Amino acid sequence: MIKIFEDKAQLSKEAAALFVKTAQEAVEKNGRFTVALTGGSSPVQLYSLLAQQPFVEQVPWKQTFIFWGDERWVPLTDNLSNARMATETFLSKVPVPPEQVYPMWSENVEPEAFAQQYEKLLQQHFDQENPQFDLILLGMGDDGHTASLFPGTEVLHEASRWVQAYFLAPQSMYRVTLTAPLINQAKKIVFLTFGQNKADALYEVLEGERNPEKYPSQLIQPKNGEVLWFVDESAASRLKKSK
Repeated sequence: MIKIFEDKAQLSKEAAALFVKTAQEAVEKNGRFTVALTGGSSPVQLYSLLAQQPFVEQVPWKQTFIFWGDERWVPLTDNLSNARMATETFLSKVPVPPEQVYPMWSENVEPEAFAQQYEKLLQQHFDQENPQFDLILLGMGDDGHTASLFPGTEVLHEASRWVQAYFLAPQSMYRVTLTAPLINQAKKIVFLTFGQNKADALYEVLEGERNPEKYPSQLIQPKNGEVLWFVDESAASRLKKSK
């Protein structure tokens, strides 16, 4: 489903309301809410809203478990860290138990070994063969990537692992990411996409020919879950369905 908003502010407010609603429903049904956060610039305004009234009082934080969809392999103090951004923007301002927050970083561990540890952590959390996040937030780059699923990378072909780490040569750094098979298990996936610079990629992902090797966001097609695209008018400018 594609939802087109006038601007980033309207989009972020609607996303915050969806976050609250999904969290409340998950806790009412299963006693807990499990979410994977995204990084980049797309969620910053959403995260800020979640730390403010009225949203901050509506989320059942004590029953919330926070993971990440992907991360740059940098310390939590690094400006490039997705976890640092989320912590500064809202996690440090809401009453979520620190032991229920699981950033993708650990000192004195190689990234590949950490990816295995993170996968085991998820296995313990879900305690089942078919893990289901209640909500996964994703962004999309102007190259069509999502999480750390970049065009032309081997991780796009992963069929069984839940978490992978690999060296992304164009960025000269390691990335850790949830894989497409795990993301596609989620009950609800929300892409936050805005800006004219995303218009071409959004068109190709949603209305172009299928080519996930070039536009990895096309890999996100859950069989039993729901995908929502929250986009602004600028990003949606090339979509036929928006006209």
